[in-house]
Amino acid sequence: MSSEAMLLHFGGCHCRKVRWQVRAPSSVVAWRCNCSDCSMRGNHTFVVPSDRFELLGDSVQFITTYTFGTHTAKHTFCKVCGITSFYKPRLNPDGIAVSFRCVDPGTIAHVEIKDYDGQNWESSYNSSGIASYSKSPEK
Repeated sequence: MSSEAMLLHFGGCHCRKVRWQVRAPSSVVAWRCNCSDCSMRGNHTFVVPSDRFELLGDSVQFITTYTFGTHTAKHTFCKVCGITSFYKPRLNPDGIAVSFRCVDPGTIAHVEIKDYDGQNWESSYNSSGIASYSKSPEK
């Protein structure tokens, strides 16, 4: 994670039934994965520790979850509009992957896109360093 100051970002799905807030820097690293699910959805996500993410209002009632394979990843999406604005990734089960395109405009200043080879998950996991993105820096 960046040592940059944390900002409070708000975001959610297309129909706005799912709303959340996340603490993250204004400059984020988003991951473009080529696994079967991510490549079909076209989601590019940045990862934060779970304690930096909070669902707002009655959002939970509009969320449904899809899992496959190891069932570690919890692919959440809005029951109304179908948008995946966040999910619990297999890569970072202690974190939340947030679609940077679902963050309300005005707080993200820069997005660096990195590729993740999800078709070769195990070798990419060890070489990418992605696991560190869901860890809070030691205080």
